[in-house]
Amino acid sequence: MSKIKEVFFINEDLRDSFFELKNGKFEDKQLYEFINRAIDDLKINPNCGIKIPKKLWPKIYIQKHNIGNLWKYDLPNAWRVIYTIAENEVKVMSIILEWFDHKEYERKFKY
Repeated sequence: MSKIKEVFFINEDLRDSFFELKNGKFEDKQLYEFINRAIDDLKINPNCGIKIPKKLWPKIYIQKHNIGNLWKYDLPNAWRVIYTIAENEVKVMSIILEWFDHKEYERKFKY
């Protein structure tokens, strides 16, 4: 039996920010579509992103979310979705922690 695959946001504020993009300016609407496509892909295959080595994890993710894995999904225009995967007997959950542009990604991950 195959597990159910679902995608969640880490909290309601992030979910609300995602839906606000839909009504924003052109770039926001475009980003909404990019993230929506990522969500669709994660529902099919939670491992479709790139696994980030533990030594590169920003400490804030460990402290704030107590993660055991960290992934990035590359979006067009150098945007990134950062997520973690959790699972139990029946479900695999991709949990979106945040998204940001390449510059912010480099700053957060100290590249």
